[in-house]
Amino acid sequence: MILSDQQILAEIERGTIVIAPYERSCLGTNSYDVHLGRYLATYRDAVLDARKHNKIDVFEIPAEGFVLEPGTLYLGVTEEYTETHAHVPFLEGKSSVGRLGIDIHATAGKGDIGFCNTWTLEISVSMPVRIYYGMPVGQLIYFTVEGEVENLYNSKPNAKYNQRTVKPVESMMWKNDF
Repeated sequence: MILSDQQILAEIERGTIVIAPYERSCLGTNSYDVHLGRYLATYRDAVLDARKHNKIDVFEIPAEGFVLEPGTLYLGVTEEYTETHAHVPFLEGKSSVGRLGIDIHATAGKGDIGFCNTWTLEISVSMPVRIYYGMPVGQLIYFTVEGEVENLYNSKPNAKYNQRTVKPVESMMWKNDF
């Protein structure tokens, strides 16, 4: 079941959902709008290796915006820091962003209970488009969970994305054994 606006507000008051900065005007009927953070990143190498730590170059989005180009994977970040202690958060792109040909995530739309951080975005575009820091980019939707949770994300020793950051984070696939 998806939480309604009133349920999201109640969970924020309980402290089981944290959103910072929080703006009441960003709360929708059953979601919360998040915004593009100040930083983008691109991978240095043209060919990525899943067993290697692929390095990124991080840069700040200038005031005049930045033009995203097709064929490049951009890592972005939400302006909002979030914590979710009792619900499963899903991040989806806003329809207005999709209608500009922008995809904000390739596969990582679901968060885990216990995730406490900004969200790294896996941005790709179908045609050149100028984007801006602070623009609405996605919406968080919260689902209820049946049963007790044994392993919260923020307490798992092998969680790879626990370090709090305002910058995009590259893939940590290389930390897996395979």
